[in-house]
Formats: sequence, structure tokens, C-alpha cells
Amino acid sequence: GFATWRLACAYPEQWAAIKTLFTVMTAVALLCFVVSELTRNYSQVDKLWSLLPIAYAWYVAEQSGFGPRTTLMAALVTIWGLRLSYNFARRGGYHWIPWRGEQDYRWAVLQKNPLLSKRLPWAAFNLFFISLYQNTLILLFTLPIVAAWLGQAQPLNWLDAAATLLLLSFIALETVADQQQWNFHKGKRQRQAAGEPLENDNAAGFCNRGLWARVRHPNYAAEQAIWLSYYLFSVAATGRWLNWSL
Repeated sequence: GFATWRLACAYPEQWAAIKTLFTVMTAVALLCFVVSELTRNYSQVDKLWSLLPIAYAWYVAEQSGFGPRTTLMAALVTIWGLRLSYNFARRGGYHWIPWRGEQDYRWAVLQKNPLLSKRLPWAAFNLFFISLYQNTLILLFTLPIVAAWLGQAQPLNWLDAAATLLLLSFIALETVADQQQWNFHKGKRQRQAAGEPLENDNAAGFCNRGLWARVRHPNYAAEQAIWLSYYLFSVAATGRWLNWSL
């Protein structure tokens, strides 16, 4: 609470931007909840996951007067988001009717859980976890750009270069992992359609080759590493390895 009060007093522009971001985030979360309840498609947040950080980052970059660091961060988030959106789109995640599209199979699995199988408990789970928690998480991992704005007087330095290199490397790693998974499932479906027997990792049902032979979820590991790298920009700007945006 004291840190929040100090931020609001010392940096009114940044605090106003944070309040705007949280207001928008709350409105988006409630919209996702209403739409998912009406359509019974609970992947509304998934459709926005790769797009909202782009909007949030460019909003902060604009508010900061397009400083070099915040503009660089917004550009990198855009590269991340467009790539992830492409991967989501080719899996059928988007539809010309916006609320339709592929639903994450895990939501249907969770709905069979005795604790969530009733209408009211599931609606509460949808509101507080699927809609509000996930949207809050999306905004929170974007907030290092606000910390970078706070240290805008600090010129770009070696840590910015390191963060950029790391972030691009992990985007490349995530791209390779997603492509390997895509190739695996595409090949599996082709064999199933042709009536051919499924062998080895095809029989197991999940990718077990390339990066997937070394890490169980290389795409998720890379995704987390991307946002840890993104946080380094706030360190470069503030000189603090541990700051509030962590």
C-alpha cells in the first residue's frame, strides 16, 4: 500500500496510465465472462491473449512520448503477439464470428469435475479464474513497460541489448517448438485419415521429438522466459534488479 501511494504521488502520469490499464482490463474481463456464458465457449480470453499486450504496450509507449526504450519494448511485444496470433489462428482459434472458434479442450475436462459440474460453481470459476484472473495476469506481465517509463531518463544500455537478444531468441525457440508440435499433429491426423497404424510417439498421442524430446513443454518454457527477459528492460531503466513490476 505504501509503495502504491508513493508511486501515485511521485509519478502521477504513470499512475494515471496504470489506472486506465486496469479499468480497460476489468471491462475486457467482464466482457469475456458475459460472452462466454452466453455462447458456452470459454476460450474468449484465449482469443485476446496475444493481442491485449500489444495494445497495452503501445498505449504506454504513446503515453511516454514514444521514448526509445518503451517503443522498443512495444515493438518486441508486437513481434511476440503477431507470431502467437498466427499460431492460434492456424489451429482454428479465430472465427469470422468473433465469439466462435476452437475452445480449449481443458475447459470441457474441468467442467466434468464434481466441484465444477454445477452451473453456479462453474460460472464462478469462469468469472474469477478464466475471465478475471487470466486478464489480470496478461496485464501484470506487461507492466514492466511502465517501470521502464519511470526510468526513461536512463539511456539505452547493454542490459537493453541483452534483453532484446534474449527475448528474440526465446521467441525463435517458441516458434520452433510450436512448429514441431504442429508438424507432429498434422502428420498424426494424416495417418489417422489414411487408416495407417499409429506408432512410437504417434501412438502415445503427444510430440516426443526435437525440442519436445528434451523439455516436456518447450513452448511454455520459452513463453515464461520471454516475459522474464522483458522484465530486464525495467531493470535497465531503473537500475533495480528487484522492482515493483516483477
